[in-house]
Amino acid sequence: MRRRRRASRHRGPASPAFLASGICYAANCALGTAVATRLIDTRRFRWVHHALYIATVSTTLLALVAGLRRDRRASLAIAPALAPLAVIPYAGTHTRRHPAIALTAAPFIAAGVITSRR
Repeated sequence: MRRRRRASRHRGPASPAFLASGICYAANCALGTAVATRLIDTRRFRWVHHALYIATVSTTLLALVAGLRRDRRASLAIAPALAPLAVIPYAGTHTRRHPAIALTAAPFIAAGVITSRR
């Protein structure tokens, strides 16, 4: 007689992708804040902020796709974060719009991370 395995709600490593997205986003915000408050001067290595932005967008997309197969609720929670992340390059960097738009992604990324952990 065969035993049935219990169906698990969590079918794989979706949450590491969500966690990576949250870490990249937090690192990018921390660097942006440090530059804005002049704690760090990135004139010589401006590419770091751009690389963190690309990593944030990439890991958010990865989390969305990974979550569609494993944790649909977490994917739906993080999906709206892609809209402000897509607008950021066009917002200008020396205005108040840039950090305001960047911060609108925060609740969605946090919701995705928290939802994927449950």
